[in-house]
Amino acid sequence: MVSSKAVVLATLASAVTAYDATHRTFAVNHFYGNGPLTMGRVDPIINPGQVSGHVHAIQGGNAFAMSMTDRTALGATCTSSRINNDKSNYWTPSLYFQDPNNGSFTAVPMFYMNVYYFFEPTTDKITQFPVGLRMVVGDPTLRTPPATGAASVLDHNSGKIQPIQWTCPRNNYNSPSYPADSDGLHGVGIQDPNNQGAGVGFPDVNCDAVASPLRADIHFPSCYNPAVAVDNYKENMDWPTNGNCPEGWIHTPHIFYEVYWDTLKFKDLWTPGQGKQPFVLSNGDPTGYGLHGDFLAAWEGNTLQDFIDNCDAGDAGMDTCTSIIGGKVLDDSKSCNLAPFVNEVISVGSPSEASSATAASSASSRYTGGAVPAVGGNVVPSVVSSAGQVYTTMVTKTAATIVYKTVTRTAGSVQTSSAGSSSSSSGSTNVSPSTISGYSYTGCYADNTSNRVLSGIKFADVGLESVTNTKCVEYCSAHGYSVAGTEYGGQCFCDNKLPATVLDSSKCSMACEGDATETCGGSLALSVYSKSGSSSRRMARHLHRHLNQENSI
Repeated sequence: MVSSKAVVLATLASAVTAYDATHRTFAVNHFYGNGPLTMGRVDPIINPGQVSGHVHAIQGGNAFAMSMTDRTALGATCTSSRINNDKSNYWTPSLYFQDPNNGSFTAVPMFYMNVYYFFEPTTDKITQFPVGLRMVVGDPTLRTPPATGAASVLDHNSGKIQPIQWTCPRNNYNSPSYPADSDGLHGVGIQDPNNQGAGVGFPDVNCDAVASPLRADIHFPSCYNPAVAVDNYKENMDWPTNGNCPEGWIHTPHIFYEVYWDTLKFKDLWTPGQGKQPFVLSNGDPTGYGLHGDFLAAWEGNTLQDFIDNCDAGDAGMDTCTSIIGGKVLDDSKSCNLAPFVNEVISVGSPSEASSATAASSASSRYTGGAVPAVGGNVVPSVVSSAGQVYTTMVTKTAATIVYKTVTRTAGSVQTSSAGSSSSSSGSTNVSPSTISGYSYTGCYADNTSNRVLSGIKFADVGLESVTNTKCVEYCSAHGYSVAGTEYGGQCFCDNKLPATVLDSSKCSMACEGDATETCGGSLALSVYSKSGSSSRRMARHLHRHLNQENSI
């Protein structure tokens, strides 16, 4: 039976037409069926043809594959979207619950997902996505709060872009979702100053609103540069300025993922409000800052343009619009799903299952790239196989700290590096070059999330999950900077002055994501290289002593 409210919403949706230059119109793309389209370590944008570094939850058309050309997705024979002609794919990292008592991992079920298609107020013409357009938003390597703060920023005129948040819908907000004094570095995130229900990083309370548990919020840019290939996800898109795109660019819909995770299944297994929380993203991230999303556009014909021009359905959904090109899914008993691409355990139903789970040691018939590493126990399913090595991101929680470890298995040795320690069964430790292209290693230095000590270029884009000291130095040098620093295994910063506070070298011991034999800083610790070499080291030591003398007065 259709409620009268639904009838009214559908009637209004069909009555309002076209995007408007003065106010936002939109239509929500709803999904249906038994769970997402598929889940697994597959990412045809970042890791085409290979097993991905971590598990994703994927929605959309069933032509999704480990490798996809610009038009592969149009071959879908069904889709988890309610709109038949939407054969696009939408994916995000999956979520796990880590039991505070035994450390085991349990997959958190996806409750549901919505994709909002916003048609923002603009004097530009809003045009549908070109087929094959790829977009990636967010940084899976982030483990510290964004320098921009916790507020959502989606237009260049409003400040530095910040498109990623978590929302915690609740029955009441008498107590905050995030501790008021949280700095985002000690187990829980930071609240958005403009929205008491949202913030960056995970909250430390149960998100208990009706039908609305913990929600991942991911916004995508809406300005497409037609001079750049659709598969060049690093350069093909940008955010608007004052609502408009640069001249010659194409203004596309602004899409926004809402991904609800059924975290209330675990509400009795942890104690909220203690400044820490038990959820971990599949990329080994227990902070929530590494949330990210991927999109590959594949709308058939002019279907999406028709929605843009003729339907302001709002929350009622695209499927309530009239005269939908290609039709919509009418039978809710059906489900569009794909079998896993990699034969391994990625989803277990209880903590006891998680602690004993092991993965198959060989790939399924759908993956032909070689053996798949085992996954299970206290290891988040987040594995990368490359050049004979296996990197497994392990997350270990203690009462007071979170330790991040990267285990590197090579023939005859197992090497473990972590923030603050490094050991190896073969007797070796991770080392970094003493000199790189005229830059000399000057030491390990303290960083600050609220005021980055190397601020000339922050979070330099040297390649996703491929940071090394060499790449960071070369990037900074090419951009005219004399100081380069790597941090947290996968971050790069540039400046023309050395930081002030020198740390013990043990603080810079995290393996580089692009080369696990090197160390790239640590948690709020920078491995720093300077073009001025030994004189910079002497200056840093002198400054360090001077500061210590001042502090002792």
